[in-house]
Order: sequence, then C-alpha cells, then structure tokens
Amino acid sequence: DIGKKFGLHTLALEDVLNVHQRPKIDEYDDHLFIVCRMPHHEKRLETEQVSLFLGKGFVITMQERPGDCFDAVRNRLRSRRGRIRDSGPDYLTYTLLDAVTDAFFPILESVGEAVTAMEEEIMADPHPNDVRRIHGLKRDLLTIRRAVWPQREMLSTLIRDESPLIMEQTKLYLRDCFDHTFQLIDL
Repeated sequence: DIGKKFGLHTLALEDVLNVHQRPKIDEYDDHLFIVCRMPHHEKRLETEQVSLFLGKGFVITMQERPGDCFDAVRNRLRSRRGRIRDSGPDYLTYTLLDAVTDAFFPILESVGEAVTAMEEEIMADPHPNDVRRIHGLKRDLLTIRRAVWPQREMLSTLIRDESPLIMEQTKLYLRDCFDHTFQLIDL
C-alpha cells in the first residue's frame, strides 16, 4: 500500500522484502532507493537491512525488526533542534545514514577492548577454547567489513552522481559520512 501511494518501484519493494541486500543505491524516475546495513550487537554481532526511499517531499524507512540507532534523529525532530526540520528530505536521509554509520564505532571499540583483554588472558593462561573466541571476534570484524565497505561505495555514488533529490549543500554532509566509513575500515 505504501509503495502504491508513493509510486515506489516494484523492484525496490522486492528488495525491501529480500533483506540480504548489500548496501546500494538505485535511482528511479522520481525517487532513490537506498539500502544500508545497521549493526546490532546482542549475543553476537549482526546487521539488519534498512531500506530508505528518498523522493520529492518524503523519506520512507523500512527495517527488519524493532530497535535501531535513530533515537537521536527522532529526538532532534521532536525538539526542533538542529536543521533537520528546516532542511529537505535529502538532509534527513543524510542524518539517518550518518546514524547508521556512527553505530559501528562503539561496536568496533568493544571489539578492540575484547581483543586486548583476550590477548592478556592468552598470554597469562592459554586455553584450548581461545581459538573459538578468536574466530568469534574475526567473524564480527568480517561482518562489519561486509557492511561498511559497500556502504562506502553507496555513499560515494550519492556524492558523485547528480540527482535533483540531493542538494549540493547536503553532499558536504554526505562527504563527512563517507569519511567516517574510511575511519571504520581503518579501525
């Protein structure tokens, strides 16, 4: 129903339902379809697909499950802080993508702390279980890489390609988000 109301392309709607998409951007006649991966770190690190539709006068987001990293964006909207309400939907899209990108930093910090602690434990008292723990951390790092690397490419496309839906001043902010993906890859 939402797709019909906003004229969203059926291929994009299909990709919303097939939640194992890599971060990407697809351009349609009157809207952009953006996919990114949002991290969740409970028992183990996982990512979920967040789908965004950016059109003239609207942003629609769809995600796999409740819970996300968008509370700060919601609070800024509710309290009328910052420029979100005064800017267009392209700026709101940027703030959502930035929140998703920034959500990886605390996870990487906790992985770094786990590596340091594990290194100290292994040096003091090696245990056969250590290999399993090392593989778990390696899996988490690969999960982050699989999410962030294509997200960097998607942001590059948003910055580089001309679209009437993305204003030049918003591209400056998208470049900052793009830089954050490089920082994540470096970490």
